Amino acid sequence: MAAGRRPRLAKRRRHLGFTQESLAVELGVDRSTIARWERGRCVPQPHHRARLCDLLQVSRDGLDDLFNPEGDSSPTPLPVSSPQLPQRVIGLAVAPSGPSSGELDDMNRRELLRLLTVTGTLVALPAPASAHSEDMEPISEFDLLNSHLWQVFALASSKRAVYPAVHQQLDVLTGALRQPHSQVVHERLCMSVGDLFQLAGEIMFDANMYTDAAHCYTLAADASREARNFDRWACALVRHAYVSLYERDVLPALSLLDSADRVARRGDSRLSTRYWVAAVRAEAYAGLGEFDACKRELDVAEGVRGLPGPVMPGGWLRFDGSRLAEGRGTCYTALGRPDLASVALTEALESATSLRRRGSILTDLAVLGARTRELDQALEYGVQAADLADKTRSSGYVGRKLHALQGELRPLLTDHRAAQLSSRISQLEEAV
Repeated sequence: MAAGRRPRLAKRRRHLGFTQESLAVELGVDRSTIARWERGRCVPQPHHRARLCDLLQVSRDGLDDLFNPEGDSSPTPLPVSSPQLPQRVIGLAVAPSGPSSGELDDMNRRELLRLLTVTGTLVALPAPASAHSEDMEPISEFDLLNSHLWQVFALASSKRAVYPAVHQQLDVLTGALRQPHSQVVHERLCMSVGDLFQLAGEIMFDANMYTDAAHCYTLAADASREARNFDRWACALVRHAYVSLYERDVLPALSLLDSADRVARRGDSRLSTRYWVAAVRAEAYAGLGEFDACKRELDVAEGVRGLPGPVMPGGWLRFDGSRLAEGRGTCYTALGRPDLASVALTEALESATSLRRRGSILTDLAVLGARTRELDQALEYGVQAADLADKTRSSGYVGRKLHALQGELRPLLTDHRAAQLSSRISQLEEAV
C-alpha cells in the first residue's frame, strides 16, 4: 500500500476544474476512491490509468509523478496495489478521531460482508420451528436498544462513531436468527434487523458511501417485507430513493418512490409514512423542473399536520411536519424560485435544531445568495455551513451540498472572499 499524501495530484485535479466527485463520475468509481488516491492510501488499477491520463491531461510518466507522495520528487512509478474487495459495504467502526472509513483494512470489510450475507440468508430462510414456548422479552430488548441507537445517531456530531454499536447489535441479532424459532418470532427478528440495516445505511450515506448505503437499504427492505411491516418497508424504499436523488438520477428515484407509496398505503394510517413519501416525491419532481407536480406533492405532505397523536414511532421514521418548510425551500431552490425558497428556508432555519439540518439549510441559503449575486449572503451562510460540516464531519450530507455551492460560486471567484470560501470547501473534501 502506498503511503504519503499526494498534493500534486489534488492540485492538478482542482486546476482542471474537477471535484473529487466529478472526477469519480468520469472514471466510474466511488468518490472515496479518489480521496484514498490523494491521501496516498492506494493507487489506481491499470484499467483506470489511461483514462486518468486523458482527464488530467498528462503523459503516463506525468501521471506517475502526480502519484509520488509528498516530499518525493522522483518520477519512479508506484507499484500497482492488489485488487481490493468490491465496496458493497465498508465498516465505519471507528471513533471520530480514528481513521476515515476508506482507510479500514480488508479484514473489517470481509467481516461485514460475511455478516450481511449470513444475515440476509437467515432472513430469507428461517430456522426450523421451535417446539418450545418462546420468551418474547429478549426481542423487546432488541427493539429498545435499536430505538436507543437511533437516538444516539440523531445526537452524534460524527455519525460513523455510532457504527461499532450497530455492528455489535446486528451480530447479536444474527445469532438469534440462527436459533429455532416460530414464525411470529422470525417476523419480529426480521423487523429488528431491517431497522438496523436502515440505520447502517444512514451512517454510510452520511459518509458519502452511496453504493454501500443503497445495499443496506435493499437488505432493510427485504427484511421489513419478510416481517410484513409495511411502514418500515416503505421507509427503506424512500431512503434508497434518496441515493438516486443525491446522484441526480431522478427517474429511478421516482420509480422507487412510487413503490414506496403503494407499500405505505398498506401500512398504519396513523403514522406519517405516506406523507414522507410525498415530501420526497416533491424533491424528485423539483429535480425534473416540474413545478405543478412538486407543489401537489408538497400539499399532500402537509396532511401530516392533521394526524392525531404521535406520528413517529422510532428513529426509522422521523417525519412529523417539522421539516416541511425546509423541504419547500429545497424544492423551490431547485426549481429556480428564489422568492419562494428564501421565505421557506428562513422559516426552516429558525426551527432547525440538529447540526446537520442547520448545515443543509444554511447551504441552500448560500446557494440562493450566489444565484442572485448577493455575495454577502452567499458568504455569510456558506461560511457558517462550512463550519458545521467541519464540526460534524458530515461529508455525505452537508458536504455534498457545499460542493454544489462551490459550483455556484464560480462566477463570483474574482472576489477574494468567494475564492477563499471555495478553497475551504475543497479542503473539507480532501479531509474526508
